[in-house]
Amino acid sequence: MQMTETPSKMRWQIIALVFLIYMLMFIDRINISIAAKFIMPEYGLTQVQFGWIFSSFVLGYALAQVPGGWLGDRYGPRRIMTWAIIWWSFFTAVTALAGELFLASVIGVMGSFAFVRGLTGLGEAAAPPNGNRIVANWVAPQERAFALGLAISGTSLGAALTPPLIVWIMVTWGWREAFYISGAAGIVVAALWYWLSTDGPTTHPRVNAAELEYIQAGTTEPTETERHGPTPWRKLLGARDLLLLTAAYFVLGYIVYFYFAWFYLYLVDERGFSVKSGGFYTMAPFLTCAVAGPFGGWLSDRLCIQYGKRFGRCGLAFASMMGTGILLLVGAVTENAVIAVVLLSLSLGTLYLSLSSFWAVTIDLTRTYAGTASGLMNMGGNLGGTISPTITPYIAHSYDWATSLYVMGILSILGGLCWLGIHPEREIDLSDTQLQKS
Repeated sequence: MQMTETPSKMRWQIIALVFLIYMLMFIDRINISIAAKFIMPEYGLTQVQFGWIFSSFVLGYALAQVPGGWLGDRYGPRRIMTWAIIWWSFFTAVTALAGELFLASVIGVMGSFAFVRGLTGLGEAAAPPNGNRIVANWVAPQERAFALGLAISGTSLGAALTPPLIVWIMVTWGWREAFYISGAAGIVVAALWYWLSTDGPTTHPRVNAAELEYIQAGTTEPTETERHGPTPWRKLLGARDLLLLTAAYFVLGYIVYFYFAWFYLYLVDERGFSVKSGGFYTMAPFLTCAVAGPFGGWLSDRLCIQYGKRFGRCGLAFASMMGTGILLLVGAVTENAVIAVVLLSLSLGTLYLSLSSFWAVTIDLTRTYAGTASGLMNMGGNLGGTISPTITPYIAHSYDWATSLYVMGILSILGGLCWLGIHPEREIDLSDTQLQKS
C-alpha cells in the first residue's frame, strides 16, 4: 500500500527566522527613543532636536525601501537580508559613540546622531521588503496573511520588550552599553539567517516533496530570468491600486511612529508616569499588536476564502483603520491616565489588524515583483514616519498633545477610505499598460 508523505514544516521555521529578524530590527529602532531620556540632558538636546534625530532614521529607512526590495527581487533575499542585518547592527553600536565622534565637532552633536541613525535606517530598510519576498516565495496564498501576521508580530514583540529591557540595561550599566549589546546580537542573528535560510523552498535541503508541492500550488518564487530581467518601473509607479495602498500606508506609518518615537515620553512627561512605570506601560500597545498582527492575518485569510480578497483584505483593513481613528480621538480626551493607555494601546492593536493585509495585497497585485512593490509601499509608510517624529512635538508645543492625537485620528479615517478604491483580485499586468482581473 502506497504511503502519503507528510509535508515538512520548513516554511514555518523560515517565518520564525523572519520573526526574529523583525524583533531585532525594532529593538534597534526603538532603543534610542528610550535612551533619549538619558541622551538629551547629557548633550543639552531639546525634544524638537531629538525629533530630527528620530526623523533622520526614518528618512534613511524610507529612501532605501525600494532599492532594498529591488535587490531582493534581483539577487535573492537571503544574501541581501544578511548584509542588511550586519550593516544596521554595526551602526546601532556606533550610535553609542555618536556624541564623541569627530563628526560631532563638524556638524554638531545633533547632526552626528542624526547621521549615524540615518545610516542605521538605510540598513533596516532592506528587511521588510525582503521579508515579504520570503513570504511570497515560501508560503502558499491561503496562508500568506497569517504568515505575514506571525512575522510582523516580531516587530510588536521587539517594540514591547525594548522599553523595560533597555531601561534595565541603561539603569544597570549605562545607555551606551544598550547599543553595544544590541549591535552584537545582530551579528548573531545575521549568522543564523545565512546558515538556516534559502531564497526559496526549491533549494532548501530540509523541504520534502510534499511540502514543495503544497507551496508551489501558488508560490510566487521568481525564476532567474525574472530576477535579472528589467523591472517595469513605469507600470508599478502608475498603478492606481498600489498608489492608494501607499497612501494608506503613509497614514499607518505616521501613526505607528508616534508610538515608536514619543509614546514613552508622552506617558512620562504628559501623563505623569515615572521613568520605570512609563517603560512598563509603553509595552502595552506593542503587546496588543503582538496578538492583533497574527490574528488579523488569520482572519484575513479566512475571510478571503469565504468572501474573496476584496472583503478579506480591503474590508478588514477599512474597518481596522476606522476603529483606530475613533479610539485615538477618544483616548486623546480621556483624563484617567491608565484608561488612556488602554484606549491608545487598543488603537494601535486595531491598526495592526490591517497590517498583514497591506503586505499580502502587494503580493496579490504584483507577484514576482513583491519585494519592489512592498518597498514602494513601505517607502510611503516611512515617509509618513519621517514626518511624524518631528511634527508631533511641534503640534504638541504649539497646541497640546491631545491635538497631536486628533490629527492621527483624522488621518486614520482618511487612510481607511483609501481601501475602498483598492482591488486585490485585479492583478497588475506588468506586461502591458492594462489591468486585468485574475
